[in-house]
Amino acid sequence: MQAQVVVDELARCGVTDAVLCPGSRNAPLAFALQAADAAGVLRLHVRIDERTAGFLALGLSLRSGRPVPVCTTSGTAVANLHPAVLEASHAGVALIALTADRPPELIGTGASQTIVQTGIFGGAVRAAFTGAGTAAQYRSTVARAVAAATGGRPGPVHLNMPFAEPLVPDGHAPAGRSGPWTSVAPVTQVAPPLPLDPTAPTLVVAGHGAPVLDVPVPVVAEPSSAGWPGAVRTGPWLLDRPELRPTQVVVAGRPTLHRPVQRLLADPAVAVYAVADGSPWTDVAGTVRAVGGLPALDPDPAWLRRWRDADDAAAQALDKALDHPGAVIGLRLARALVAALPDGAQLVVGSSNPVRDVSLAAAPRPGLTVLSNRGVAGIDGTVSTAVGAALAHDGPAYALLGDLTLLHDTTGLVIGPDEPRPDLAIVVLNDSGGGIFGLLEQGAPEHSGAFERVFGTPHTVDLAALCAAMKVGHQVAEVADLPAALAPAPGLRLVEVRGDRSALRDGHAALRAAVAAALA
Repeated sequence: MQAQVVVDELARCGVTDAVLCPGSRNAPLAFALQAADAAGVLRLHVRIDERTAGFLALGLSLRSGRPVPVCTTSGTAVANLHPAVLEASHAGVALIALTADRPPELIGTGASQTIVQTGIFGGAVRAAFTGAGTAAQYRSTVARAVAAATGGRPGPVHLNMPFAEPLVPDGHAPAGRSGPWTSVAPVTQVAPPLPLDPTAPTLVVAGHGAPVLDVPVPVVAEPSSAGWPGAVRTGPWLLDRPELRPTQVVVAGRPTLHRPVQRLLADPAVAVYAVADGSPWTDVAGTVRAVGGLPALDPDPAWLRRWRDADDAAAQALDKALDHPGAVIGLRLARALVAALPDGAQLVVGSSNPVRDVSLAAAPRPGLTVLSNRGVAGIDGTVSTAVGAALAHDGPAYALLGDLTLLHDTTGLVIGPDEPRPDLAIVVLNDSGGGIFGLLEQGAPEHSGAFERVFGTPHTVDLAALCAAMKVGHQVAEVADLPAALAPAPGLRLVEVRGDRSALRDGHAALRAAVAAALA
């Protein structure tokens, strides 16, 4: 009865999708979710791997904006949700960890699949609840959990449900509730305007999660920010240019991709301000002077002209260099992919090189929704995130991943025959290892003796064979073939682009030199 009440209340609170992993202790919730799915109350997604299930729920919520529960049995099944809970916490995604538990009297007795689940996610959740009491109290608890997940600072919540045997339905319908339903009004905040100089040379840095900002100044935006379509295309390549140095910077969202951005924000000669959005503001260097609303800006036209001319010159140099077939393949792939996608498409980009490649090489454009797990910026669960986001997207869906990101979540490709399947094309750059490390300090020539094994982590996985085992379509394509390979088609498929990462470090250096020469 409790499980039926919980599922009924979740649906009443706006839940339209739920993810379930099989287990014995969560059998009451499994039966209730299946019944709700059969009745058309919500859409159920069943997965065998709890970590994959957590990121599937995260992707569904990330794209839909609605809370999505992921239901597990007790024990280590709960712990496997922790990576997705952490990502949801830092990215502000309304994920509900709906975990079954043993009755309190069994905790600490040595009972099978029994751990202390209360508090397991620590400060990563916005709130934690344990179901108990009457049907009305269960409904109230669920309403509180959904409100905490979707409130002024959205994020994950933990709803722990102890169940005693029997664990199968007793045939009773969900209990009613006396009194009014709980209605929770959204929390709104209005921040005072930032005390900045509206006429000073100003730059806006829009990081992950930043809203659309209609400002008459240059915007350097990450692809997963709403401000990317109108951003300066070559912004990350220009930030170290002295003639383009702003006197003040306004930070929106959470910028984490580029080291030149971090150097700019740490410059004591630059006044840094942050836009208030209800979440903790980003201030790694401790330089933010104020947090508030963005006032109207009135910059000097000469400042705008310098940035516009520099962007035009840098973009021409970048495109000319990338047109060479020997240029960095990840950047060539990202540029071609973004340009080839149809209007209304969605693109999920992996948190390693792919999101950086899009930021560095692709031309920002409208008509495209770009998502990425940049809350904690891990590569785990990205396939499942892309599947979930595709299932919640009304239009063609794509993903751009590296080979290690794909291999880290191969169970994300395991979708049962009775489950909703996405129309999703996953483009994978297969360069047999971790290309991003070649661009970091450990990729310097003096570390070459140790690099390949412990950072490059080469593999010999046959992606075609992997896809065949998973019953996922597969094809190998060149960058020039992308428009044809990405034509909308039903089902889940993988497009493999093969590359060589041995010259990645030198290739990026050559591009920096080409841009610098164009601006000299």
